Amino acid sequence: MAVNIHPDNQPEGYQGSGFFATTFDKAVGLARANSLWPLPFATSCCGIEFMATMASHYDLARFGSERLSFSPRQADLLMVMGTIAKKMGPILRQVYEQMAEPKWVLCMGACASSGGIFDTYSVLQGIDRIIPVDVYIPGCPPRPEQVLDGILKIQELAKNEGRARRTSPEYKALLAQYGLE
Repeated sequence: MAVNIHPDNQPEGYQGSGFFATTFDKAVGLARANSLWPLPFATSCCGIEFMATMASHYDLARFGSERLSFSPRQADLLMVMGTIAKKMGPILRQVYEQMAEPKWVLCMGACASSGGIFDTYSVLQGIDRIIPVDVYIPGCPPRPEQVLDGILKIQELAKNEGRARRTSPEYKALLAQYGLE
């Protein structure tokens, strides 16, 4: 009995009886998008919402992100959640620098995005002052559905990003803005 398998998320390519051909970039992008290893950098209430997203009701594992990594060298998605004090800024930057390329950053909640209600001398007014951010999730704290939407946006970035983007002059100029070379 012949079984025809038609994946819903297949990249563009040529398909025939018993074969499927596509470009290497599209195959790599598909693999990257569906195997993100998030590193949760949670400091306050947004971390609780992330825990709810990981739980059975929302189940982030459906999107290939069930393996949380607490080592920056084994993660490719940095999820910054909650209030970041200015004293914590250098540690967050060091975690980002230790991650291997390609890497993405998801900024979750009002505090990580803009300092939130804490407009004080000790709170960093947005993590984009020290590291580049790919996706922002608004809210205080954001709902798990918003977190899932942010993960889907990161997956879309990972899927469509070519291998050459990280070596492009534009990307190097972006990193130079942050003092990351």
